[in-house]
Amino acid sequence: MAAAGVLLRDLRRLCRVLLFLSQFYILSGGGSFSVEPSQPLAQSDKDPGPTRTFTVVPRAAESTDIPPYMMKCPSNGLCSRLPADCIECKTNFSCVYGKPVTFDCTVKPSVTCVDQDFKSRKSFVLNMTCRFCWQLPETDYECSSSTSCMAVSCPRQRYTANCTVRDHVHCLGNRTFPKMLYCNWTGGYKWSTALALSITLGGFGADRFYLGQWREGLGKLFSFGGLGIWTLLDVLLIGVGYVGPADGSLYI
Repeated sequence: MAAAGVLLRDLRRLCRVLLFLSQFYILSGGGSFSVEPSQPLAQSDKDPGPTRTFTVVPRAAESTDIPPYMMKCPSNGLCSRLPADCIECKTNFSCVYGKPVTFDCTVKPSVTCVDQDFKSRKSFVLNMTCRFCWQLPETDYECSSSTSCMAVSCPRQRYTANCTVRDHVHCLGNRTFPKMLYCNWTGGYKWSTALALSITLGGFGADRFYLGQWREGLGKLFSFGGLGIWTLLDVLLIGVGYVGPADGSLYI
């Protein structure tokens, strides 16, 4: 047993000596092997070269706004019936007033129309009567109203109104124009009611109170209708429409 233990210890020492010699031989370069370094994969290890600067210019967004005149322009309607805001015509002011005349017209961008054969057109011939917009009949335009003038007066008062031609009517010149009109507004007073009050309760001034004429109403009330004479006169004046509302408006 002692001999086996001595042999095992000698083998351990021999192994240690051989391991030491092998490591010393490798470190001295006698048996080393070289491994070529692998090519780097990262792009950042290479020389980046000169730096370039790029400026990103955003593309302009395409306009999708709908022209305001498109709200009045029917799609695929007859070209001859398009409103005046939807077309552009080459007019001639030397035409004879009241005579038929034709003008060459084109539709505005984004407007589509058809002819009598339902074929799409961009240009067409428009037939109309030679006259300016302010010469149109009253049914072909709309005017602003005024409540600041006296509708019941002698002579009748006028006011300056701004008139606009209707969309489907074609004419020469400006489609918006001023015009002097008679005051014709109403405050809601009824002629029949005023006349009935004058006949039945006129002696107490009820008709004048109804029309908003407080002073005259008090005068009739405390004078018992002017002893009946004022009452009879008011029946006649209201009956013929000479006496009206105090605000100057017309009867309804």
